[in-house]
Amino acid sequence: MEHTPDERYMLEAIEEAKKAGQMDEVPIGAVIVLEGEIIARAHNLRETKQSSIAHAEVLAIDEACKKLGTWRLEEAVLYVTLEPCPMCAGAIMLSRVKKVVYGASDPKGGCAGTFMNILQDERFNHQSEVVTGVLEEECGALLSDFFRKLREKKKLKKKQVKEELEQQTGIDRG
Repeated sequence: MEHTPDERYMLEAIEEAKKAGQMDEVPIGAVIVLEGEIIARAHNLRETKQSSIAHAEVLAIDEACKKLGTWRLEEAVLYVTLEPCPMCAGAIMLSRVKKVVYGASDPKGGCAGTFMNILQDERFNHQSEVVTGVLEEECGALLSDFFRKLREKKKLKKKQVKEELEQQTGIDRG
């Protein structure tokens, strides 16, 4: 099956998201494209860097700005596996990204149209074109699988702690 350009670049963002997942980071990835070339790529690094702002979009924007020597990304397209949060939507707007393409929607915090729409709010001096749902199932599955495994790990850890406590005390805490 032939992929559209949006799907091809989203597959690159998915590869970034997988890198994050392998590092026990929330699997979100982003790439920035300018004139058909990927100029920046990043994935979540919040846990690794212990930084609340180390989101894939912010890291990719920073890389693109450094590469281009300007904070203006007026002709760039950002591909991201999850709908941007308020912080990332603000960074996208402030860096003047032309178009945002995302995979999975975020009903709890998506600011590209689901929860609110910072990217197209005409009260700001810049709006981005927004394309939603590109490879949505694949992007959503990365997140669902990650959080399911995280819950399983926590449940197993809790069980292990309980068993250790029972062994130490000889008391069944069933």
